[in-house]
Amino acid sequence: MTQQYVHGYELTEALRLQDQAQTLVELLHSDTHFPSGSAVLEAGVGVGAQTVTLAQSSPDAKITSIDISERSIEHAHERIQTLGLTNVHFEQADIFSLPFAEETFDHIFLCFVLEHLPNPGAALECLRSVLKPGGTITVIEGDHGSTYFHPESDAADAAIQCQVELQRRAGGDAHIGRRLYPLVASSGFTSVRVSPRMVYVDGSKPHLIEGFTKKTFTNMIEGIRESALEAAIIEPTLFDQGVRDLHRTATVDGTFSYTFYKAVAEKQSV
Repeated sequence: MTQQYVHGYELTEALRLQDQAQTLVELLHSDTHFPSGSAVLEAGVGVGAQTVTLAQSSPDAKITSIDISERSIEHAHERIQTLGLTNVHFEQADIFSLPFAEETFDHIFLCFVLEHLPNPGAALECLRSVLKPGGTITVIEGDHGSTYFHPESDAADAAIQCQVELQRRAGGDAHIGRRLYPLVASSGFTSVRVSPRMVYVDGSKPHLIEGFTKKTFTNMIEGIRESALEAAIIEPTLFDQGVRDLHRTATVDGTFSYTFYKAVAEKQSV
């Protein structure tokens, strides 16, 4: 089963994902560590933005990183090699048709993957099959409905809604963060724990203004302009005003907040 990645696979998107990962390391991954010798599956590696953090925070774990896109795998592999990290093995593979035996991995990790899938519950069930009893799964997703900013702007809201709609048409869900608990629990996992991770940005946090408000979120919205116009979701003038207003939130008297959700669960021991 293949899916359309709404952001595309261009270099600019790869750079945006890397900026996002570097900016959010402490917020999302301060408690992400896997034991020495454990076999870890990273599903939906993309360009390796999260892989770097996994490999560095769990240097003695054996990480297998998969993605359906050969181009993404090549980019991720090159990045890992450049950094001299040696505990990651890459394979091109589909989550819905995994090339691994049942109960192969001690832990599974996926970040910003389920939001792009038309059947995220089925994906979790497929991943559960290759997880050992007693093993854990870690899932991180965002929720565009959690976006708040000052000054308020109807145009910015409309531009963000374009992203939500494009993802919906591609079979995904940009609001999936709020669904993590029921999704993971209904897929057969136990001891499900979900924690919200809010990014709050104001004039006292210049690193987040640059790294998150501008380079991560606003760049993401700017990147879907052509697709939104081609789909006739919005008028060009309104979209462009929305992007300008998002940039306005990144000034010294603006604020911006967004919430990610991190779920950790277990596969029940026999």
